[in-house]
Amino acid sequence: QVQLVESGGGLVQPGGSLRLSCAASGGFTFSAYAMSWYRQPPGKERELVANITRFGVTNYADFVKGRFTISRDNAKKTAYLQMNSLKPEDTAVYYCYARFLTMHSWGQGTQVTVSS
Repeated sequence: QVQLVESGGGLVQPGGSLRLSCAASGGFTFSAYAMSWYRQPPGKERELVANITRFGVTNYADFVKGRFTISRDNAKKTAYLQMNSLKPEDTAVYYCYARFLTMHSWGQGTQVTVSS
């Protein structure tokens, strides 16, 4: 059973930065899992923000390219999302997602609010 816990969300002014963390636990091989960050803005559907494969290959949604960076530390069983140049439209609940073959798990989410 993979358990994911996000942290690092909060209130930030436009142009600011935040780093989200996703700590994984449970009896599994973290390094084998692809890790992703999704977000769900108020009143909208959940959308993919970025993902990183087990080999470290990254992929980003167009609306965060050049501003967000996904990374992982397999020794710490943790994935990260560095968010720079934040905009009000980045306001959302951010979720961590882990997947390996047919096994997958979601975190509980962390709120990010970008406002002056």
